[in-house]
Amino acid sequence: MADSKLLPSPGGDPVAVETLLQDVFGIVVDEAIRKGTSASEKVCEWKEPEELKQLLDLELQSQGESQEQILERCRAVIRYSVKTGHPRFFNQLFSGLDPHSLAGRIITESLNTSPYTYEIAPVFVLMEEEVLKKLRALVGWSSGDGVFCPGGSISNMYAINLARYQRYPDCKQRGLRALPPLALFTSKECHYSINKGAAFLGLGTDSVRVVKADERGKMIPEDLERQISLAEAEGAVPFLVSATSGTTVLGAFDPLDAIADVCQRHGLWLHVDAAWGGSVLLSQTHRHLLDGIQRADSVAWNPHKLLAAGLQCSALLLQDTSNLLKRCHGFQASYLFQQDKFYDVALDTGDKVVQCGRRVDCLKLWLMWKAQGGQGLEQRIDQAFALARYLVEEIKKREGFELVMEPEFVNVCFWFVPPSLRGKQASPQYSQRLSQVAPVLKERMVKEGSMMIGYQPHGTHGNFFRMVVANPTLTCADIDFLLNELERLGQDL
Repeated sequence: MADSKLLPSPGGDPVAVETLLQDVFGIVVDEAIRKGTSASEKVCEWKEPEELKQLLDLELQSQGESQEQILERCRAVIRYSVKTGHPRFFNQLFSGLDPHSLAGRIITESLNTSPYTYEIAPVFVLMEEEVLKKLRALVGWSSGDGVFCPGGSISNMYAINLARYQRYPDCKQRGLRALPPLALFTSKECHYSINKGAAFLGLGTDSVRVVKADERGKMIPEDLERQISLAEAEGAVPFLVSATSGTTVLGAFDPLDAIADVCQRHGLWLHVDAAWGGSVLLSQTHRHLLDGIQRADSVAWNPHKLLAAGLQCSALLLQDTSNLLKRCHGFQASYLFQQDKFYDVALDTGDKVVQCGRRVDCLKLWLMWKAQGGQGLEQRIDQAFALARYLVEEIKKREGFELVMEPEFVNVCFWFVPPSLRGKQASPQYSQRLSQVAPVLKERMVKEGSMMIGYQPHGTHGNFFRMVVANPTLTCADIDFLLNELERLGQDL
């Protein structure tokens, strides 16, 4: 071993480490930030999978590469990735690049810690509690609990697990043997994570009772009442209702007060999936959409969506003050959660969660909030609503564009009707042919790199576009570009 040569590595040379990181940060600023957020650049540089594999040279080798090669790898990774901070990336419920949030992410990645104990993450344990306290106050709670989760789907699954444990605490030890057949209720517009959660937690998807929604996608409380009675008649035990504030496609807000009345009558846990719509609570003008949310037992809220806090930033908020999170999930590992430490062990919050190692997700939101203030974030929400309204009015003015419905949120759903189909709504093939338009236009825009916008069928409607107005840097000019580009790409259809 004494004769063997160590491979050169920047890890052993502080100067080389600093040079590498400065060069990488320079590439990030130039390619991902400057170009990646510029409307004059492409949203994506589309390549077919086999070609992209060759361009990236993905195979891992036994020998290391030079620093120059590594820097080229970094540049290529950014070049061929989708620029989700681009003002014309409309594809998902997240978009944009907040510089203060990015600064927070750089810091947490550099510190590389996990907030399970105060001794290893003192700053972030205190910060997480302060941020969660602020979010709970916006919901309308003066006390409670919470935790940051790896995405809204996991937040929803936590809520289901907590509601089950609260009703049947023996299930922590005895598992499904301790449970009767259970029933949970959600609307047909709910996020698919509710069904995934039921399957993952052993309840089975049959335990999910689907409540009807009205024509705007809102849960119908009268049908919820009917479904609860039906489940009880079939021998199931109702335990949870999951309402949605901001559905994925239509952006609908369930009537929370009416749903809370039903839950109160039947003694059911009310969870509100506000992963998408929760940020509206920051707006005095629009927060009425979530009237009644303070009556919930739990709320899922993703600041990485409409607030652009950066992936991932998802909070599960609880009204509970009985330490339910820790009682449900805790196992008091003696090597981590020693009770004879030299500080208050109540600050060791890691036993509240299913994970052990956990990312620090509070700093990106905290730093952004410090920089913008609550007023700045409120303006961000109100601007998104205003731009969505602008888009709706422009759609109404233009030939060849048709709204699916009047939106109440920043999801604007519409069809582009190409020249060959205009005035032919009565033809028997019209709906089928119109449904084929969005996939063709999606392919064209992605391959040109001009923009990205999602589409989907929904209920009896064929494929339509779902425009998401979320990027904080969006302007009316970007909205105009979207409509002009669809006209240009679809003029021959």
